Parts: sequence; structure tokens; C-alpha cells
Amino acid sequence: MSASLRSRVSFLQILACFTLLAAPAVAGDRALLVGVGNYQNLPAEFSLPGPANDLVAMQGLLTERFGFDRASIRVLKDGQATRAEILSSMNGWLVDATKPGDRVYLYFSGHGLQVKDVDGDEADGLDEAIAPADIAAGETDWQGAILDDEIDAVLERLKGRAVTVVIDACHSGTISRSLSEDIAKPIDGARFLPRPDAKPVEQALTRGLRIDLALVDKPKLVEAGVTAWSAAAPYQVAWDDVRLPTADRHGVFTAAFVAGQTGNAADANGNGLMSNAELLEYVKAQSASYCASQEQCGNLDPQLEGKPEALGDSAMVPEKRDADGNGQGADQNANTPNAAVPVYQAANVIDAVGDIIGKSEAGDVTLSIDRPTTMKAGEVFKLTVNSQMAGNLLLFDVSGQGKATQIFPNEFAQKITTLAPGVPLTLPDEYYGFDFEASGEGDGIFVALVVSDAVDLSDLAPIARGLKVEVDARQTLSEIVARLQKNWTEDLDTRGIHWSVGTLRYRVE
Repeated sequence: MSASLRSRVSFLQILACFTLLAAPAVAGDRALLVGVGNYQNLPAEFSLPGPANDLVAMQGLLTERFGFDRASIRVLKDGQATRAEILSSMNGWLVDATKPGDRVYLYFSGHGLQVKDVDGDEADGLDEAIAPADIAAGETDWQGAILDDEIDAVLERLKGRAVTVVIDACHSGTISRSLSEDIAKPIDGARFLPRPDAKPVEQALTRGLRIDLALVDKPKLVEAGVTAWSAAAPYQVAWDDVRLPTADRHGVFTAAFVAGQTGNAADANGNGLMSNAELLEYVKAQSASYCASQEQCGNLDPQLEGKPEALGDSAMVPEKRDADGNGQGADQNANTPNAAVPVYQAANVIDAVGDIIGKSEAGDVTLSIDRPTTMKAGEVFKLTVNSQMAGNLLLFDVSGQGKATQIFPNEFAQKITTLAPGVPLTLPDEYYGFDFEASGEGDGIFVALVVSDAVDLSDLAPIARGLKVEVDARQTLSEIVARLQKNWTEDLDTRGIHWSVGTLRYRVE
């Protein structure tokens, strides 16, 4: 590339499709809500007060915000939620009574557990499971649990529906090694049943065990359109909120999940559309806040599994409003091919960037330009990134037409190194041999992602592509953010990947 090369820095369009949307209910829509706080065959200390309140909150969410008719929602509470009745309702109420194009919602609140894997499909030798009301302890393992394999089999039969699965339980081994000296006893508020023959395990021995989805662990189900939310990452524990009086308790995750969809608190970029990515970041923040107040909580990272391109979609039909809070609104119905129900995305491509990323900007990554952010076509400029944390930088320019240019990393930089805290990086420098020049007309946005953990993103943001190729901004950012939402598994304790974002809007006239 010659010294005369001009690289316009223009940025991204974002559009996507993810969770259940609040479309008008149709005859085939079905929801199954299961909450088990009282177990028939377990001592009273294993009871959970939260699931009863969770069921009320979820029923309200589905009817008031998602448009479900009450007649389309089946609720199984405590003694009603036996293994036989749960499986019968999954197959009859959800599968047999629906058809492709219908919405299907499956929710469970109660204890999660692990049992010995009998079919060899689990790398750690344990199946994740949920505990129905009639679960019983055998000599060496639980009897009557509903396995992830059984739930997966039901989900496979729901092909073509818009399926959302929400699990407020844990499927974790953590409790056997770090939460209690007597691992056979329950921990107040913990939604996990330790195995009957559980023995203390040295923490280091669990390192390297399988880290994947809690219940939906088949990639083809995600590809088929299943969206799965869970309260905690594998090897973490979900909780009842023990800060509340016993009768008022609820699941920490469920409370945040419902609150995030009944107000505007989860709308991080304030554009009137609350996306799946924004909802995930909101429930993560609420969960982290709870853990910060509880000594035994450790890490708590709710999970979202689904197609990456759905991250920027609204979690429900957004309220229509203009910039002044009135009128027509800033959303559009994107009837993507083969979509079971309509999906809604920000009509403004620049706003959609925030919907895909989901995070609020905390000021730990800042972008600046050496001239006003409103520029004339042909003006030359430099861009500076400053991060308060060390990390690898991904820097993009997104145009109002939805195209993204990868500014960094690129082949022209003298070297690709980790950003040092508080040390600015200015692009281009004298080693590039060319300038950045504003071109075209309209709005754009620079997006800087700083990743503190050693996450390999070379396949999604290859150096060879930098400053050379325009890509679809929505697809590229969605794939990167989906990767960053996974768990960091190199530490002894499971946790989310550490990354931050900074943006800078600009306009070319």
C-alpha cells in the first residue's frame, strides 16, 4: 500500500434477531412455567421460598409484556411439578399443541444438580439436571432428576418454533469444594443439590473440566433458533435473595430478568429499544451486585446462548417513541428469512451498535480525535485510544450504511502489543506512511473494544483484514461480542471474560 492511500474511517450498521418478542399472542403460543420450592422426599432445609414468587413474576411478564394469554400458560408449582408431569407437559403442552411459527417459553425455578452421565456424552462424566418435586436421594446418586439430555430431546421436537428456555437454577460442582465444609448440607439460598455421596474435592482438581451450557448443550439447538438463558455459568451457584424476608424471597436472576424487561433500566444506550445483549449485561450487573454483598456467593455470571446475530434484537416489541419520548419511535420490524416471529431492531444503525454490544460505557476506555467530530470530506485526522486497563485492542469504524472497517489491528502498525494502562495509542503514526481521511457523508461511530484476558479473536478480527476490507458491521460485532460473553476458564474459579468498550460518534459533511 502506497503513501497516498487514504483510509476512510466509517462505521457500523447493526441489525439482529434473538429472544422471544412481545408479539400478539396466537392460538398456538404456549408457555410452561415450573417452580419447585418444596420437595416431597427431601428434608425441610432443602426448601426454597423463592420459586413461588418467581412464578408470579414470570406469569406477569409473559402476559403483560409478551402478550401471552393466561390460557396459554401452564403453571406447575411444588407438588404439581413431578418428573412425570413436567415431561408430559413439555411434550404435550409445548410440543404437540404448537406448530412451526409459534412461540414457546419454558421456565424453571428450583434446584439444579448433577448426576452420573450414563450415555458418555459429557466430558466430565456428569449430566446437568433439574430437580422435580419428587426427586429422591439414592445410595450414590439422585433418582428421578430430569436430565439435560431429556430437555434437549424435547427442544429438538420444537424445530421451527421461536423457543426461549429460562433456567433459574445451577448445575454446578462449586458447592462441593468451596461453599461448605459439610457438603451434604444445604447452603441457605443456594439453588443446588449436592450429590448424596459427594466428597470434598480439591479446588485445583476441577480445573479444566467442561465449561459449557447449563442445559442446552447441543450446538444444533442453538442453530435451530433456541434461545437459552440461565442464572449462572456451569460451576457457579444460583441463589435465592437471602437479603429479603423469607416470604418475600425470589431468585436473584429471575428478579433481574423480569425487572430488565419491565422498565428502561436495561436500555444501556437509551435509544428506547432494550436488546438481548443489553438485558444480559443488566442481569449480569445485578447478579454481581448481589454477590458483592454475600460472602459465600463468589462469581455469578448469567448466561445467554443463541445465534450471535440476535444480540442486537429487541427482547420484546419496543415502545414506539421519538427523540423527545413521543410519537413514532426508533425501531423497525426486520422480517428475516425463516424467522418464527417478527424481530425488532434499531432503525438508526449507529444506535444499533450499542444494542449489539450491550455494555454501558464506564469511561475506562476513551476515544478522541484531533479535530472536531463534525468534519468536512477530505479532512485528515488522527484517532487516539486510552484505556485504564491493560488489554488487546480491537478498533472499528462503522458507517451509517452498516459497513465496518477494522482500524486495528492491521499490518501497517509497527507492532501489535497489549495496551498499557493510561498510555494513549494514536493512529496512524509515522510508521503507517498514510493518513486517515474523512470521506463520504453522514454519521459514523468509532468502536474500541479492549479485552484484558488472552482471548483468541484472530479468526474474527484477522490482522490481514485491517484497513483493507469493509465487512458487515452487525455480523462482525455480533460474532465478537458473542465470543466475549463466554466464560474465562483459565482461572480456578469460573468467571466472565474481562473486556470494556468505548465509542466516539462523528459526522462527515
